Amino acid sequence: MIDSTRHPRLARIDSPARLREFDEAELPAIADELRAYLIESVGKSGGHFGAGLGVVELTTALHYLYDTPNDRIVWDVGHQAYPHKILTGRRDSIHTVKQKDGVAPFPKREESEYDTFGVGHSSTSISAALGMAIANARAGNDRQVVAVIGDGAMTAGMAYEALNHAGGMEPEPDILVILNDNRMSISENVGGLTRMLGRATGSHTLNALREGGKKLLGDKKNAPARFVRRWEEHWKGMFVPSTLFEEMGFHYTGPIDGNDIKALVSALKVVRGMKGPQLLHVITTKGKGYERAEGDQIGYHAVSPFDPDLGLVSKPGAMKKPTYTDIFGDWLCDMAAADPKLMGITPAMREGSGLVRFSKEYPERYFDVAIAEQHAVTLAAGMACEGAKPVVAIYSTFLQRGYDQLVHDVAIQKLDVLFAIDRGGVVGPDGATHAGNLDLSFLRCVPNMVVMAPADENECRQMLSTGFRFEGPAAVRYPRGSGPGTAIEASLDVLPIGKAQLRRQGARIALLAFGATVPAADAVGAELGLTVVNMRFIKPLDREMVLELARTHEGFVTVEDNVVAGGAGSGVSELLAAEGVLLPVLHLGLPDAFQHHASREDLLAEAGIDANGIRASVLGRWSGLARAEAPRTAAG
Repeated sequence: MIDSTRHPRLARIDSPARLREFDEAELPAIADELRAYLIESVGKSGGHFGAGLGVVELTTALHYLYDTPNDRIVWDVGHQAYPHKILTGRRDSIHTVKQKDGVAPFPKREESEYDTFGVGHSSTSISAALGMAIANARAGNDRQVVAVIGDGAMTAGMAYEALNHAGGMEPEPDILVILNDNRMSISENVGGLTRMLGRATGSHTLNALREGGKKLLGDKKNAPARFVRRWEEHWKGMFVPSTLFEEMGFHYTGPIDGNDIKALVSALKVVRGMKGPQLLHVITTKGKGYERAEGDQIGYHAVSPFDPDLGLVSKPGAMKKPTYTDIFGDWLCDMAAADPKLMGITPAMREGSGLVRFSKEYPERYFDVAIAEQHAVTLAAGMACEGAKPVVAIYSTFLQRGYDQLVHDVAIQKLDVLFAIDRGGVVGPDGATHAGNLDLSFLRCVPNMVVMAPADENECRQMLSTGFRFEGPAAVRYPRGSGPGTAIEASLDVLPIGKAQLRRQGARIALLAFGATVPAADAVGAELGLTVVNMRFIKPLDREMVLELARTHEGFVTVEDNVVAGGAGSGVSELLAAEGVLLPVLHLGLPDAFQHHASREDLLAEAGIDANGIRASVLGRWSGLARAEAPRTAAG
């Protein structure tokens, strides 16, 4: 529960309606309490941190001036929505964020009526808000709609598709887009737009002139009005980054200090009463109000639980195991040293995908394309056309946004591109929007692809080398976090394409395990005396080994941390069916449902693909295995 002595105003706010009962003069104090409470809460729970601190004033002003939830606020890159959650009834549970059965890390429609649109990926807010505005106009209601886009989301093409549509509509839609410009994504923003926005200066006088001119000249379709509007846009563009948005049909206001709540309230009162597409440009500081986060905006983007008085500190103790992301980052630098044709590409995920070291050691071969997954994939295709060897480092769920480009631009043309796919399978606390549960299904159906999933750290390195040396499109899909602790060899050796590894020769039943599920399958196989195979390749499958095992076993169990539907196990059944082999096959994997946020371990257990779940499923199908094993187990 909130401490009312430390946060006396915030303790009285359990909904925006209660916020609106306060006098406007108290808003700065409320924002201060909200920021202090956010620092205190995330310190206990961990979670996304810097972006929320930057929008405390903006969140407070929006809920104060707009009639939420009747009026719609659509948040982009939803990790900036923690202050919004605190003000909308989740204040006393915000410390459970990202935990099983706790508050979701992103806006989630089923969690609150104030979460008007579910979001985890970036750059969706303007499209969603425009859809709401159109539907509201059609229904004849006067509900106002606001999209808050920031943290690099304006670098993605989808945002401009929505701006282009909204600005060209007749009649004009009533929609407000707030550009929360903090110069950051997770890393620093990149690209021409960022440089343009960096030239921002005050423009209150220009806005006043524009509004006065509109009243004087009347209908914007009149010839004098069109002429003055064109002249004003070009003149204004000399001083502020408005021309792009004005040319797209939006009335631009700003830039203003987004951490000055008085200025925000004043500006929002003006734009709230204006018709047509509006864009309010606010400048904020990521990590605002917590000095360490302001000084290290990358490090404090998302945090584990910490003491706000001490900040983030390294915990003493044994050296931590390298994560799969670490393994990729080291491999990329080693392979770059061996092959000058290697190029590294990331869609704004330098830190998350492990490219920090590469970006420093090989800056001329490092390409951060901003939040533009489609462009990242086709950029790689273009490089491959000219003999380069591009490696696209990308999260599983972010690759979904570039899927057409993977098919159309890379696979059809058999181009030599390696996809290093991080966060494959169960991810955990970030929830369904970030879970890589579908990639084996959507990759294995693409012709010309080679698809691999490592069982351990060293195999990950070998598979990256294998995919890089393969002449054509290849993907290595690995999970979040660390592996079983296998020693990593320094060599850049490759594996034979399409060959599985027999890990244990047993009897009766063969466990065919893919990727991160291999260690759990190993444990069950050893306990029950079963054959265990590390399949390694999802495509192509090891046809020879599968058919040989089918001749000598009573049944198969396939195990993968991917949805069962169309996944790696489906490929095994398809192979058997094509060969006319009748054999019982039990498919274990992720459910045909979107799993909620919880720890990776909890979600694997929930899906029944940890060691306990695999054992229970095998014995449930072949109960005789337990009876056969009973004497040996009793004996020792």
